[in-house]
Amino acid sequence: MSSYCIFQEPWWLDAVAPGAWRSLEVKREDKVAARMPIVLKRKYGFTVITQPPLTPMLGPWIDLASTKVTTRIGEEKVLFNSLIDQLPQWDYFVATFHHRITNWMPFYWRGFKQTTKYTYVLDDLSNMETIWKSLRAQVRTHIRKAERQLSVRTDLSIDRLLDTVELTYRRQGKRLPFTRELVRRIDEACLKRAARHALFAMDSEGRIHAALYLVTDAEYAYCLLAGAGPGLRSSGAQLLMFWEGIKLAAALNLKFDFEGSIIESIEQVFRGFGAVQVPYMQVYGAKPLLQVLLLMRELSTKRGETPKSNSRLR
Repeated sequence: MSSYCIFQEPWWLDAVAPGAWRSLEVKREDKVAARMPIVLKRKYGFTVITQPPLTPMLGPWIDLASTKVTTRIGEEKVLFNSLIDQLPQWDYFVATFHHRITNWMPFYWRGFKQTTKYTYVLDDLSNMETIWKSLRAQVRTHIRKAERQLSVRTDLSIDRLLDTVELTYRRQGKRLPFTRELVRRIDEACLKRAARHALFAMDSEGRIHAALYLVTDAEYAYCLLAGAGPGLRSSGAQLLMFWEGIKLAAALNLKFDFEGSIIESIEQVFRGFGAVQVPYMQVYGAKPLLQVLLLMRELSTKRGETPKSNSRLR
């Protein structure tokens, strides 16, 4: 199975990291056998290889010559080592692998570390009646309620969607963690390739209760952005948006990836749709000086002190 996804596409990277990315490649008989796009930044004098915003996955992609287990693992080792050898000098490295990349040992042997994260996936949408029955009863109730009160729109602008997403962050006392211009670039690039779907739940007074932004590749529909209007969350619109996104993915013969969250309340929502928990890996590394600085920041934060810098390295 391929681990290639929309977030590794050159046109996607041109949108999220213009002029800041490069592709490491390993060839076999003039064909690409492994590829790993990276994004380089300079922060406080350090060279950082990181994930660009709104790009949940950007690890290696490999095309194995053999499916035999013993041969495959050995081939993965060779390909991954070849990619690692091509990395430029760095002080901090982080890459989130597609969940189909399950072997990170070659990175471990080269001094990297790993943390496991989770997403939630519906990988068989061939029978929507079965999917509907697998939803938690409370989720079905909220969706039916929303369907009676709201209409689903797909013809509104990306700025209307961003307005709704921004309201969600404001409710949490936060600012948008990305620029509107970035989302407009993504939207323009996806529109050219029919790779995005913007869904809105609107009432009879023209108020947007919730919105959902999906991006799609040949296999998955990914939930990239979601938001809800303040004071309107009780309508069940957010659950309706996910359900409409799932139905859209089914119509396109795709799988649905909720793009999982470590926030407990959000994780519960994803499980309520009967989605399967799928682990994926974030591989990272820091050179000795930066390790000391990061440890000092972590310790000061644990003591309740304010770190000297709020900026994140990733």
